[in-house]
Amino acid sequence: MQLRNRVIKAATFEGRTPDALVTDELIDYHRAPSAGGVGMSTVAYCAVSPEGRTDRHQIHMRPEAVPGLRRLTDAIHAEGAAASAQLGHAGPVANAASNRLPAIAPGRLFSPLGMARTHRPDDTDIRRIIDAHAAAALLAIEAGFDAVELHFGHNYLTSSFLSPLLNRRKDAWGGPLANRARMAREIAKTVREAVGDRIAVTAKLSMDDGVPGGLRLEESLQVGRWLEADGALDALQLTEGSSLLNPMYLFRGDAPRKEFAKVFPKPLSWGIKMGGRAFLREFPYEEAYLLEDARQFREELKMPLILLGGITNKETMDKAMAEGFEFVAMARALLRQPDLLRRIQEDADTKSLCIHCNKCMPSIYTGARCVLATHAT
Repeated sequence: MQLRNRVIKAATFEGRTPDALVTDELIDYHRAPSAGGVGMSTVAYCAVSPEGRTDRHQIHMRPEAVPGLRRLTDAIHAEGAAASAQLGHAGPVANAASNRLPAIAPGRLFSPLGMARTHRPDDTDIRRIIDAHAAAALLAIEAGFDAVELHFGHNYLTSSFLSPLLNRRKDAWGGPLANRARMAREIAKTVREAVGDRIAVTAKLSMDDGVPGGLRLEESLQVGRWLEADGALDALQLTEGSSLLNPMYLFRGDAPRKEFAKVFPKPLSWGIKMGGRAFLREFPYEEAYLLEDARQFREELKMPLILLGGITNKETMDKAMAEGFEFVAMARALLRQPDLLRRIQEDADTKSLCIHCNKCMPSIYTGARCVLATHAT
């Protein structure tokens, strides 16, 4: 697979699948940055099973979803870009009440999203989920995708198994890092065995959960070494933060607490109003804010790496390439200006209009958008 350039539109919740199927609005959402010049657009979030959705409105990979996904990939390809499907299982981040199915985590913990305890999977459950990733990847091929991105980050299911804080199991799936990394490695190998060389296989891996007791850089580096040695992946996209415990650690910039409180139903909205500062913490924004940690992966690994986090201008892109990263991934800046890359190609001094207010984050529940985009020039 060859991309027309090294810029990837990162997976971001679109909020445009009310019936868990592709809509015209979702197609338009991905057509815009594809027409705007990105090399590949990543569709989020394609769950591998019904209980693996964050809520019941999200796409889960099944035969009924393929025709719509084919329309979506055709639209992306028509604009000259490649298409990637982000595959994963939300695990403890799933809203069990919305899905009407138990959320799954390494152990039983209380989830405020579904106001219920999570289900602790046994070997049969885990094998089913691993195999579901392979089945989903095969459907992605049928739907015309050029790549799949396996979600190993943000304390979604695979990431929660990597976390020493969330994974207290005493069996072959918990305890030492080799056991906690087993799910990620087996998913990658099972998917590769299923798809062969028909599609590129990448993974999004958390370098640091940003949570005391969670996965830290040293352990994540070892997971990266194992994934590289297994040879199942074509590239790693490096990320940070926990959607379950510390979401702003990935995004940096302002924490839109009031906006989140407005979109969540009670009693979650009350919880955000009262404890939002503890959950939605603010971390300062700077260009390429994950670069320092990502450098250590670049020093350790030979496989292609995708740098995420604060990529908004050509200067930062050039810096990433000079440090050995094969690709960069953009998200919020493309919400603000879907044609930003085209603008940069025409004028290397172009700067993004994104101000990192992060008010786009609460909009995912009604259709992800930049609240300032109508003023873009």
